Amino acid sequence: MEAILIKRGRVIDPASQTDDILDILIESGIITKIGKNLEVQSNMRIIHAENLWVLPGLIDVHVHFRDPGYEYKEDILSGSKAAVAGGFTTVCCKANTNPVNDTGSVTRYIKEKAESIGLCRVLPIGAVSKALKGESLAEIGDMVSEGAVAVSDDGEPVYDSELMRRALEYTKFFNIPVADHPQDKRLSGDGVVHEGKYSVITGLKGMPASSEEVMVARDIILAKETKGRLHLDHISTLGSVKLLEWAKNEGVSVTAEVTPHHLLLTDEAIVTYDTDTKVNPPLRGEEHVAAVREALKNGVIDIIATDHAPHAFVDKDMEYNKAAFGISGLETAFSLIMKLVFDEVIPLMRAVEAMTIGPAKVLGIEGGKIGVGERADIAIFDPNFNWTVNPEEFYSKGKNTPFKGWLLKGKIVYTIYNGKVVYEKGVVLC
Repeated sequence: MEAILIKRGRVIDPASQTDDILDILIESGIITKIGKNLEVQSNMRIIHAENLWVLPGLIDVHVHFRDPGYEYKEDILSGSKAAVAGGFTTVCCKANTNPVNDTGSVTRYIKEKAESIGLCRVLPIGAVSKALKGESLAEIGDMVSEGAVAVSDDGEPVYDSELMRRALEYTKFFNIPVADHPQDKRLSGDGVVHEGKYSVITGLKGMPASSEEVMVARDIILAKETKGRLHLDHISTLGSVKLLEWAKNEGVSVTAEVTPHHLLLTDEAIVTYDTDTKVNPPLRGEEHVAAVREALKNGVIDIIATDHAPHAFVDKDMEYNKAAFGISGLETAFSLIMKLVFDEVIPLMRAVEAMTIGPAKVLGIEGGKIGVGERADIAIFDPNFNWTVNPEEFYSKGKNTPFKGWLLKGKIVYTIYNGKVVYEKGVVLC
């Protein structure tokens, strides 16, 4: 493995609160030196990083790679390519595959296939319940022994409160969180958008904010009682933020994520009837977007996660009511969040934290920082690179993005995984 010397990049590392022009030396996959004016040697590959930002490899705790079972939407290879194109060196894939990742054998399949590809670290998140049916606990110990880092029925809420309570109790033995998709389906019903002004204008069936908030409240109460580790997926409402803030003040072991699309889009986007705006939870009203932005800024919401949900064209090319929920998010996420930074909505250090060391802490995994002795997982970002989102250029099989045609400032130009350049200036290096 060749030595790599990154020269004169702006190193931004929230874990050490570093923001400085530095050189970084990588040898045998490890960061061995950080400093100014490190010596150049003939056996080194030099990456000239003047005017570029050098960041810890990004971490996403919420992706859907569809493999096994739905490889026509995405597979581990295409998902890994999309990840590194977006600067992600670690991604955590949810269990709604076919077969469901509810046993150690499926967990092992995902890990081994990802390791054979070797583009990024793919960490499985096992199911809470067998077959995601919400009736009985899945083989949690078996999955953890094979490398599962959390459990979640995402795509479905853990609807049975007794089952959720038992999951929070049982996972304490393994020190992993239960990540829940907070949605009361009796309240959301067959809704497809946020219940509000634009559901009335479009005539599309709405989901009330309360359908999320009721489940957030229940989950927090159960986490408080059991002292289990709770993680709330894709928080999207003002009420959820208030409940989360209360829980943290009470000392409940709870963390939460927000997606780029819930930070950047309101439900006004649905007036086009573009099915790429159809997500669950739905895009919300302005007051909700303002709340989640402020909560991310002040740390009430801990991290950013993409909820990368790729779909084939046939799953989206139909009436809004029938189309699949989901956005393909890995390849646009960091540039979209940097739009909020450039617009002075969120401070740079906080935004990077929420996509690096923050997710690592949520799951208790390695990574998310730049330091001597750390594995060399690094993303390099050009803040002056202007580009237009064209989903046809995505490495992901999912071309479903509501951001198509957006002009963005700043793009990932290098991704280094385990000391190897795996993405360089638009090209994934397999």
